[in-house]
Amino acid sequence: MTVTFQLPGFLRTFAGGAREVRLDVPGRTVEDALRALAERHPGVSSRVLDEQGAVRRHVNVFVGDLSIRDTGGLETPLRDGSTISLLAAVSGG
Repeated sequence: MTVTFQLPGFLRTFAGGAREVRLDVPGRTVEDALRALAERHPGVSSRVLDEQGAVRRHVNVFVGDLSIRDTGGLETPLRDGSTISLLAAVSGG
């Protein structure tokens, strides 16, 4: 299955400057895709996932237009051709 990661500026330097990374993923979940991304670009993964393997608080992960916080977290299922966007969380008030 092929997925495309869209990377924000703060992650591009760890992926050779790429805005998008297209990968063949052996599994079917966001966790599987992030694992494949970690193999290819370890610097990206370590900034998205914490030491326990959870998504860092300051990072939002979307599959299409849906946040994985609302769709099953890292177990969110993917389809061939899915787009995963990694975004820095914006906070303030």
